[in-house]
Amino acid sequence: MNYIGSKHKLSDWLLTNIKAVCGEDLSTHTFCDLFAGTGSVGRTFKPLVNGVIANDLEYYSYILNRNYIGNNTALNSEEYINRLNTIEPEKGFIFETYSASGAADRLYFSAENGKKIDAIRNQIEIWYVQKQIDEDLYYFLLASLLESADKVANTASVYGAYLKKIKKSAQKTLVIQPAEFQITLGNHAVYNQNSNAFINTIEGDILYLDPPYNARQYGANYHLLNTIAKKDTFVPKGKTGLRAYTKSAFCSKVEVAQTFENLIASANFKTLFLSYNNEGLMSAATVKSIMQRYGNYDLVTKEYQRFKADKTESRNHKATTTTEYLHILEK
Repeated sequence: MNYIGSKHKLSDWLLTNIKAVCGEDLSTHTFCDLFAGTGSVGRTFKPLVNGVIANDLEYYSYILNRNYIGNNTALNSEEYINRLNTIEPEKGFIFETYSASGAADRLYFSAENGKKIDAIRNQIEIWYVQKQIDEDLYYFLLASLLESADKVANTASVYGAYLKKIKKSAQKTLVIQPAEFQITLGNHAVYNQNSNAFINTIEGDILYLDPPYNARQYGANYHLLNTIAKKDTFVPKGKTGLRAYTKSAFCSKVEVAQTFENLIASANFKTLFLSYNNEGLMSAATVKSIMQRYGNYDLVTKEYQRFKADKTESRNHKATTTTEYLHILEK
């Protein structure tokens, strides 16, 4: 998934620097990914630590992490994936509200894929309610649907708007690909909580923080994934069919510094690592001034290619780089 702020390409760099501070052997450590997103960092540390605590306020993120981090035993999923891929399409909420030829005529998905998403999501829920599948398989199938649907979405990577015409990748027929997870020896837990409230209920060794760094709200940019994930009904707002969402204080220039300091002050972890960059609402100097009040502070940086939308929709696309900051605090 092409995700705003994804640390997938930086995972090796993060691991190297975290090991440099915490030691090569992390097998007795508890690692918390407090703003987990798609779970790429938690997945990197899952086989290396005693336990991962993954948390995110967005429900689609909870589903992805509940599968990739929370699932830790083998599943008999092949039959269910095959059945979902041969299911009869049906006109439902996603088709009517977010697909071509639907009542609202929003072009987030082709008509065929909108109907397939409706049918697949309904079937997963039926299996779960009727206890034909357990919780682990339920979240595995939902994660598989979310990632597979995202691959055929008619957007420039985020769901803040749809494209005016169905692009080539969105014309492909939706095929559910299994969201395979790694089985490890650790004990892992996944949560769907507000970070600043949740931090008061947990403790551990390594706290990794990757909060929103600018004014872009994840609840708005990925609202349609939440709608597929939750399978609820509501009255969509505006041209893009936005759903109500909780705004993050980390996206507010007025609130971010105090919210961040409250989080740092409350954290009951030995070592804290903050991923941020030079385009964030907080300057590096601000972050340093806050963190060094609570222990020993350090900083490492790396130049990397920034997040960008779908290249096929931008003829004059030019790659740009940004500076990633890894702020380090030993309490």
